[in-house]
Amino acid sequence: MSGPQAGAARYAGARVPRVEDPRLLTGHGGFVDDVVRPGMLHAHFVRSPMARARIAGIDASEALALRGVHAVFTAQDLNPDVRDPWYSLVGRDVADTPRPPLAEGEARFVGDPVALVVADDRYVAEDAAELVYVDYEPLPPVVDYATAQQAGELVHAGHPGNLVGELAGRPAAGLAEVFDQAAHVARETIHQQAYAAVPMETRGLIVEWSPPTGEMTIWASTQVPHEMRLFCSRLLGLDEHRIRVVMRDTGGGFGQKALPQREDMCVMLAARKVPAPLKWIEDRQENLISAGQGRHEHADARIAFDADGRILAAAIDHVQDAGAYPVPWPVQTTAVVGLLFPGPYRVPQATFSCRSVFSNTTGRTAYRGPWQFESLAREVLLDIAAREMGMDPVELRRRNLLRRDELPVANPNGMPYSDITPLETFEQALKMLDYGAFRREQERARAAGRHIGVGTCTYVEPTTSGMGFHATEGATIRIEPSGKVNVYVAGGSTGNSLETTVVQLAADALGADIADVNTIQGDTAITPFGGGTGGSRSGSMTAGAIAETASVLRERMVAIAAHRLEAAAGDIELAGGRAHVRGTPDIGLSFPEIAAIAYFQPEKLPPGVPAGLEASGRYRARSPMIWANATHVCTCEVDVVTGEVRLLRYIVSEDCGPMINPDVVEGQIAGGTVQGIGGALYEHFDYDEDGNPLTTTFMDYLLPTTTEVPTIEYGHIETPGPGQGGYKGVGEGGAIGSPPAVVNAVADALAPLGVKITRLPLSPAFLSDLVSEAR
Repeated sequence: MSGPQAGAARYAGARVPRVEDPRLLTGHGGFVDDVVRPGMLHAHFVRSPMARARIAGIDASEALALRGVHAVFTAQDLNPDVRDPWYSLVGRDVADTPRPPLAEGEARFVGDPVALVVADDRYVAEDAAELVYVDYEPLPPVVDYATAQQAGELVHAGHPGNLVGELAGRPAAGLAEVFDQAAHVARETIHQQAYAAVPMETRGLIVEWSPPTGEMTIWASTQVPHEMRLFCSRLLGLDEHRIRVVMRDTGGGFGQKALPQREDMCVMLAARKVPAPLKWIEDRQENLISAGQGRHEHADARIAFDADGRILAAAIDHVQDAGAYPVPWPVQTTAVVGLLFPGPYRVPQATFSCRSVFSNTTGRTAYRGPWQFESLAREVLLDIAAREMGMDPVELRRRNLLRRDELPVANPNGMPYSDITPLETFEQALKMLDYGAFRREQERARAAGRHIGVGTCTYVEPTTSGMGFHATEGATIRIEPSGKVNVYVAGGSTGNSLETTVVQLAADALGADIADVNTIQGDTAITPFGGGTGGSRSGSMTAGAIAETASVLRERMVAIAAHRLEAAAGDIELAGGRAHVRGTPDIGLSFPEIAAIAYFQPEKLPPGVPAGLEASGRYRARSPMIWANATHVCTCEVDVVTGEVRLLRYIVSEDCGPMINPDVVEGQIAGGTVQGIGGALYEHFDYDEDGNPLTTTFMDYLLPTTTEVPTIEYGHIETPGPGQGGYKGVGEGGAIGSPPAVVNAVADALAPLGVKITRLPLSPAFLSDLVSEAR
């Protein structure tokens, strides 16, 4: 970067009210379902009622005879039009899994889209879908991913043993001697159930095709408008400049909307075959059965300790459920579980193996920290190990956690940790709780017959990848003739407050008044290319893009002001929407006055300074990865008769670097933490032995509400990362740290009864049975 730099931040770091809240909180947001196009038609999917069945034939004649029905598309109508559908996030050359738009030849899970009905309105389309006759020939489903490799049936014929893929670290035999000779080895098989994002707004898009111009416009509920444009271009064989994707408000994504899925493909393909714009909005039941699941996995995890409780080695053999149609290629995620299993601890040696396996259930999708299982397995195992060794779990962690002064260091799997504070956040969280006081309270409670417990989780997470699709981010900034500022970024804001973040950063970078800054996001026709939201990248990457771009405009404005005020450029300061001479704030030019010269009085510009005040820039991440870390501490009380868990206190000490907006940071932590609490205690995608989903409404799929979640207390340690402003990511951590903390708190409460917890979720019935068995 060249040219004058911004002075001390005025807005970044402050609790600036979110600029999007006035419209969102008053019901004036603009979502996909609010978009109306002339003559718009509506789509609805015919979905398989069977987990696995051969499709012998489809008769749509009755449906087509229904008034208002325009078309019924099957695989033979849409699938042949597919060109080259691969995800930029993964790359063209990475192994991928089958992904036909509509089921072709065989349905592979309950909810598999088999046909697409297009009608005048949603009601007619739904009625018509019931009239489409599909001749299913039932086949034996592969429901349990844990036994899928031994099953005689295949989910996909091209994948023997139902194996998506596998990877491994150093040979496990090399660590056998360490484990054999260790003073203590903790080893458990830990299971996590399937649960998922369940965003407030379900998936949906509107696709409008213009035959005369060969152009397509898509309004989408997505985290990645530019990736959706790229994907559509490859899917349909259209030039990118003929596709426009518009993303407005999006009611949550959490990874589920990070990539286009099969239904999106169908609507894109069908839009060129109908005479008007085509709209599809998913209902809640469709979302629960077909939008994708996360977390479903298990592992054989083991940690070896010396006689003093110091870790000697760690190993994990991980298996995850990929479902029938995972998005994206899931082997990368399971590999990260193995790579990060050592966590933020001093672990001299480690190894791992990981496998991803198909099943006849809904496909695995990205979900907020999709590698989260590594923390669950490690942190639950550490508590079990401490109890087996007669040691306080907190003391065991103290002996092994990395300190700030030990960094940088690579974990034994080669992950290069830097700029993190595991021990420091751990101690801060325990101090906030007053750990000693809680243990004394626990003794009194146990004497009175009450079962209260405390659990922790300390983790390190990768954010802001500097590689591949996510490695760069662009921004365009235009100071209008009025002096107001418009900032154009790719966006992808899905509740993570990118609007407010951009306004804060741009106001500081330019020295503008925050009230004069506006941002335009999510429209590929006018915003620079960007990677969208995912991988906890948005804050740091957007900050870099704004800084790169603003530096060009600052240099130009300073030059104009210095020329007009007859001062040296080095004496010009930009602040409060004005350029003034340092030390004499009354002598200066306002942004409108500078803009008037730049746009309307080019003869008054200094030599070499171009007219106008608009610039574009692109930021490249400065390191392959930026690391963040946190400690979660949870206390709870368990009713040993009913199995009910009541959370008492919840504390998060987070190091995500300097905070652009503490309110936004804490909101992100809170949202992820509540999702993790739901995963630990309530949420469960369940199937019967025939592959029928048992949790298809919110009567069965339970979500935490405000009555179940305690007030979350926040502690912050700010260690700058290697990127712009020292900012790190914070979007995923809450969902990573909360399940282990809750599980460990419950296990601690029940420890006097000899209860060991290695399986989720901790439903009242499950815990009641555990207590009964222990007694």
